[in-house]
Amino acid sequence: MEQRRARRHRGQFQRRPHLRKRAPGDVGADRVYNLQVRATADWLAPLAGAIDAVITSPVRRTRESAEILGELLEHAPKVEDGIAEMEFGVWDGLSFTQIQEQYADDLDSWLGSLDHAPTGGESFRTVEARVLEGRDRIIAEHTGQTVVAVSHVTPIKTLVADALGAPLDALYKMELSPASVTVISYYRGGYGGNELLSSLRLFNARPTDAPL
Repeated sequence: MEQRRARRHRGQFQRRPHLRKRAPGDVGADRVYNLQVRATADWLAPLAGAIDAVITSPVRRTRESAEILGELLEHAPKVEDGIAEMEFGVWDGLSFTQIQEQYADDLDSWLGSLDHAPTGGESFRTVEARVLEGRDRIIAEHTGQTVVAVSHVTPIKTLVADALGAPLDALYKMELSPASVTVISYYRGGYGGNELLSSLRLFNARPTDAPL
């Protein structure tokens, strides 16, 4: 089981050119990505009147993306630290190949366990706790509202797994495109009417898909 998980995980992250939360200087997004964000923002623009807030990770590239979205959706972005990308520690900014060459043992442990953290970084379990705490803060502040949250691959997959009631390792089986849109609804219900419930309404949608 652990070997199969590691193979899935390895393939997933080999498709990402670099593992990055905050590389030196907290680098911004490149031109191609900004064009993708602009296309997504234009796609979402007709919903401007229905959006109540734009929330962003503190990482520079997401803040830049949120500024583009916020301009069209008519909301100044607010930062929520809880939805930042996984902290990769000493791996930050390195390609997958470089990590394999320089930190092979650390990488193998990380690929095989949700509880193992890269040296100086976070484990998937740690990220899960942080992201869900951030989500709860957003919900508490924006109850009954529609929020656009600009985040990263790992936090988004974590929220999707939680929304579906799936185990955290379900994130190994998800694919997310750059500047894509995922929609989750949260509401109160269940016994006593105060349990936080969720529904996944859209996953990995792009401007090339049908209109929203």
